[in-house]
Amino acid sequence: MNRDHRTPPPRTADERATLTAMLQFQRDTLEMKCAGLAPEQLRSRPVSPSGLSLLGLVRHAAEVERGWFRNVINGERSRSPWTPAGSTDWADFDVDDADVDEGFAVWRDECARAREIVAAAPSLDVTGTVGDETYSLRYVLAHMIEEYARHNGHADLLRERIDGSTGE
Repeated sequence: MNRDHRTPPPRTADERATLTAMLQFQRDTLEMKCAGLAPEQLRSRPVSPSGLSLLGLVRHAAEVERGWFRNVINGERSRSPWTPAGSTDWADFDVDDADVDEGFAVWRDECARAREIVAAAPSLDVTGTVGDETYSLRYVLAHMIEEYARHNGHADLLRERIDGSTGE
């Protein structure tokens, strides 16, 4: 695995700076877990009977970024690039023939758009809704840190099975 080029989050900062830096650290961790692998390795599902793959995790992260930041906080109606129109199925983990470059490009674009939305928000008290539920930007940032941290644990196991590399 490539060397660790992540920027550590600040140890003393305000709430927004701390949450956004922690989230970026987790995003960088997922990218680090995928670094240096061939497309077939990124698509592989090395932990049977699980169907998880590193590319599936990247595509899932793109979906979660899009869903929470664009659709919930920003009020958009953005749809998944991987789910066919009219379908309610999640296709982010369907990676057998998936384009690796496209998956990473979509994920990076969604992360960039999320950073823009967070930067434009006047405070962490900005809210968005899903159905009848209301969520603050503060909640979404904390949830996204948890989401990435959980899936980065999965990425550790996948990467170790692919090439023996272990993460920090």
